[in-house]
Amino acid sequence: MSTKDLRAPKRKLLPEMEGRTARWYARNRGSAAQLAEYRRQAARLAEGLPAGAAVLEVAPGPGYLAIELARLGAYRITGLDVSHTFVELAGESARRAGVEVTFRQGDVHELPFPAGSFDLVVCQAAFKNFVRPVRALDELHRVLRPGGRAVIHDLRADASAADIEREVARMGLRGLDAFWTRSALRMLRRRAVTADAFARLAAESAFGGAEVDRDGLIGLEVRLHRTA
Repeated sequence: MSTKDLRAPKRKLLPEMEGRTARWYARNRGSAAQLAEYRRQAARLAEGLPAGAAVLEVAPGPGYLAIELARLGAYRITGLDVSHTFVELAGESARRAGVEVTFRQGDVHELPFPAGSFDLVVCQAAFKNFVRPVRALDELHRVLRPGGRAVIHDLRADASAADIEREVARMGLRGLDAFWTRSALRMLRRRAVTADAFARLAAESAFGGAEVDRDGLIGLEVRLHRTA
């Protein structure tokens, strides 16, 4: 697959994440096992972050990771999601958790922030849905401060059906929730890219490259840096 193909708009495979669909997703991502994983990820991401650091999560969905980051220190956390429902749900969750996180609606391809606004940008399980991936990377680079970093986690295109089965079991889901989550991941795998393909996208972007590794059973971890 060429990077030209990767930049092309992608056919929608799932309903928009609004209303009932977004609420179902939020409930399914909130299992005890997954919340524990969000806490682990937040602790890793916060390593080396100074007090007062500005953090942006792109496509935070229900906001679980952003909330866990806010629990860890005196950081300024912002979440930006295209879904109005997710912005509402995430804001409610942050208020219940008693943490300060600003959630707002917007598009990753046109981030509504000045250049150099953030020390860290995070994107979880959403990059495969961006219709202009190089443009999205360029925007992440633009809003990072010199010396800042971005971390992207997403589904691998070469994740096997067996790996997906094991990952859903690890999430602690059962019955219809497990069935629909497995089905969604198999469909979303068609949008995802391999580690090599992601490296080519990063090389085309303003970052000029990235460190790309396998992450868990079905994922990729991509680490990008803006030169100081």
